Amino acid sequence: MKFNGSDQYVATDDLMLAVNAAARLQRPLLVKGEPGTGKTMLAEEVARALGLPLLQWHIKSTTKAQQGLYEYDAVSRLRDSQLADPDSAARVRDIRNYIVQGVLWQAFTAEQPVALLIDEIDKADIEFPNDLLRELDRMEFHVYETRELVRARHRPLVFITSNNEKELPDAFLRRCFFHYIQFPDAATMQAIVGVHFPNLKKELLSAALKRFYDIRNLPGLKKKPSTSELLDWLKLLVAEDIPLEVLQSKDDKVSVPPLVGALLKNEQDVSLFEKLVFMQRQGR
Repeated sequence: MKFNGSDQYVATDDLMLAVNAAARLQRPLLVKGEPGTGKTMLAEEVARALGLPLLQWHIKSTTKAQQGLYEYDAVSRLRDSQLADPDSAARVRDIRNYIVQGVLWQAFTAEQPVALLIDEIDKADIEFPNDLLRELDRMEFHVYETRELVRARHRPLVFITSNNEKELPDAFLRRCFFHYIQFPDAATMQAIVGVHFPNLKKELLSAALKRFYDIRNLPGLKKKPSTSELLDWLKLLVAEDIPLEVLQSKDDKVSVPPLVGALLKNEQDVSLFEKLVFMQRQGR
């Protein structure tokens, strides 16, 4: 299997190289980058391009590693044991009826190779990555309630995303192939926009991209607008039929663009932006 990009995802050469290197090494691909740069979509598009089913495990702050393997529903078993009917009694005798398979179990026992996405691993507590070391390394785990060993039939193609909210342990990093998705330059961004808006007028796209990068390059922004926010903004510009002249600033000075709320997402950045525009108007 080799990933050569797709018609719905603009992958740079180094990103395609990273995907194929991780597959060759049979190691998880750890992908970092700014939020909104397409980390999750990468796994979706690689799976689609390679014809692999995709299993997704979206991590939350409360997620435990054990949930990815399996969970034992002791409460349901206790409830069934209190019922008098024969069916419940027969069900209670087999503990397997109360084992709920997690995403890793499903990936390990799939009849064909699959892609597995562990999304935003840095949201969980610091012990979460370490708790998965053995399972991701050896592709097996023990079910202690049934005393069975679950071993992967086929090694899944594993994608792990992180927004750098927490540092990941060195032991975990050692077992991954790492790639950082750089924010797209103007040419790459133009190709990305072309995938989503193939009929967008070149003049409008050029003016919108200039305004977008002007905003991103402002010093002091708390949250710079991302690729996904640019796409949302362009969608609104097209829907509202914003004229080209509104996007073109005079004398190359920064001005507040229409529908700026799609790009700037907190009051601190909006205030900073408006202050800069005011100072320019005052000639400072």
